[in-house]
Amino acid sequence: MNRYFSLLLLLIFFTACKPSYESFKEEYSKTFSSASGSVPDYSNLKYWAAHPWKKDPSDSISRSLKNEPIDTSVDVFFLHPTTLTSKKLQGVVWNADINDGELNAKTDYTSILYQASVFNKNCRVFAPRYRQAHIYSFYTLGTDSSKNALDLAYTDVKTAFEYYLEYYNQGRPIIIAGHSQGTYHAKRLLKEYFENKALQKQLVCAYIIGMAIPKTYFNNITACADPGSTGCFATWRTFKEGYLTEFVKKETGSSWVVNPLTWTMDEAMVSRSENQGAVLYNYNKILKHTNGARITNGILWINKPKFPFSFLSTMKNYHAGDINLFYMNVRKNIDDRIKAFKNKTN
Repeated sequence: MNRYFSLLLLLIFFTACKPSYESFKEEYSKTFSSASGSVPDYSNLKYWAAHPWKKDPSDSISRSLKNEPIDTSVDVFFLHPTTLTSKKLQGVVWNADINDGELNAKTDYTSILYQASVFNKNCRVFAPRYRQAHIYSFYTLGTDSSKNALDLAYTDVKTAFEYYLEYYNQGRPIIIAGHSQGTYHAKRLLKEYFENKALQKQLVCAYIIGMAIPKTYFNNITACADPGSTGCFATWRTFKEGYLTEFVKKETGSSWVVNPLTWTMDEAMVSRSENQGAVLYNYNKILKHTNGARITNGILWINKPKFPFSFLSTMKNYHAGDINLFYMNVRKNIDDRIKAFKNKTN
């Protein structure tokens, strides 16, 4: 019974699995049914899940935040996590159809609404649709099929980013962000386009969350050491305190972690009182002090979150809530780093 309730809570409270997109399926299917071609055309706004020239779920602001001043003088290039998760397609379909209306609705009303929106106080949000690899690719890493699927997805990411640079950036400061598969591609993008390149001077920060970032991956882009550092990256993966997966054990602490409650790499436990607010199932309700957090073994451990019916939960892996459990802390930190970047460059 507890296992059942735990799964139910995961589906309800963490956005990667919440089927709130169901009511948009028909509309999206009509939008993409007349589309031709299997390759995204980034001159067409329909191939952007979020874009400042159109109204989309990333524009959403929680009711309690409506009076916040908005200053979108910085851009964020956001890469959404895997939403192609159907078990019946596992090992059969390796990459998403870019014109799959139902899948695009799922992406927009999960990740774009609940994750990309964290940037909308300070940024113009650009989030490309891309032919994402099926989640099965991450369970078969090292195989040709997995490599080809992830490479194809990254090809679209590169194309979208180059289009963004040519037509939209115009020298503006930029944040690179992603979650899960989005982070897998974002770290490649940072290495190829920013590290030791002129574009590195425009990098406010990178929020590359939910995927291991090995300590040997970058040469001169460093993990953020404090809340106001710029040109750095913040990363974490969230698990219940005391829980270590087999793959984490094999890493032996070789991955970077920044605690989103302090924005440092200090390993001391940070109280849930420092958690300024989570945004879970109800987008308009900010739940304060849900959980504390501490760094250990290359991951972020949290104590059991407090939210409605959380006493029923036996969850150990909070991957789906990596951003949402720290929504308000992330939102404030974006503001802090942008101010620090502007002070440094003015």
